Formats: sequence, C-alpha cells, structure tokens
Amino acid sequence: MSFFWALIFVAAVLVFWFTNLLGLPGNWLIVATAALYAWLLPGVAVGWPVTGVVTGLALVGELVEFAASAAGVKRSGGSGLGAFLALVGSVIGAITGMFVGIPIPVIGSLLAALLFGGLGALCGAVVGETLMGRSLPASWNTGVAAFWGRLLGTFAKAIIGAVMAGIAIAAVFV
Repeated sequence: MSFFWALIFVAAVLVFWFTNLLGLPGNWLIVATAALYAWLLPGVAVGWPVTGVVTGLALVGELVEFAASAAGVKRSGGSGLGAFLALVGSVIGAITGMFVGIPIPVIGSLLAALLFGGLGALCGAVVGETLMGRSLPASWNTGVAAFWGRLLGTFAKAIIGAVMAGIAIAAVFV
C-alpha cells in the first residue's frame, strides 16, 4: 500500500514541478504535497526534515524569481504599477500559451507557455508604464526588460523546483 502512495506522491511532485513553467506556484504545491505525505504517513522517509528542506528551497526560488523579474523592470526605471501588471500579464500569458501551443510535438505547449508568459510580462509592463505617463519608447524598454526578467526568473525557479522534486522523490525511495 505504501508503494501506491509513493507513486501518487512522485506523480504529484512531477506535475507540480511542471506548473512552475506555467507561472503557477508549483514549488509551493511540492511543499504542500511533502507536508501532506509526512503528516498522513508518519515514519516514512518523506518526513518533516525533508519538508523543511523543500520549504527553504521554495523560499529561495521565490526570492530568485522575484529578484529577476523586479530587476528587469527596475533596471529600466520601471514603476511599481509596471512591475505588478507585468506579473499579472505573465500569468495570463503563460496560461494562454499553454492552450494555444506551438506546433512542436511534446514540448510545444511548454514553449508557448514560457514565450507567452514573457510576452504577457512585456505587455503588462508597457501598459503599466504608459498609464504612469511614460513615453511609449520608454515603456517598451521596460516591457522588454520585464520579458527577459520573467524568462530568467522562471528558468531559475524551475531549476530550484527540479532540485526540490529530486530531493522529495529521492526521500520516498530511501
């Protein structure tokens, strides 16, 4: 019976890791899954120490993603509104991209989610900066910085999430 739960745990962790690429809180879903596993199945390898480690890594992932996104907007002199709308746009864009897809087998939806997430950040930043009274060229520069910040932040967070998933999955089978 515990092997069954271990397989469910592994599948959930992998699915939740994937959601990072869509701009969703996949690392926190991995933390929640590890905590639930530790709570419901006490005495198994995925206990509270492993949950603590993945929680710490999730915090690091959020800080890295936020820093990369904020650095992109701030580097170009962007406003708080531009940064906020870049975040909103990136989530909407990533979800849209997942459904629109790119005609590449297997990874088309993933690539589209990443690309559209960046484009959503670009559009959100441009709208936010334009609403703040900046010129269109200045707003565009902030949008481009938000695009690259979003992509780099998502990439870094996904790498940290992969480490989290690896630790959690390894703990199940140790």
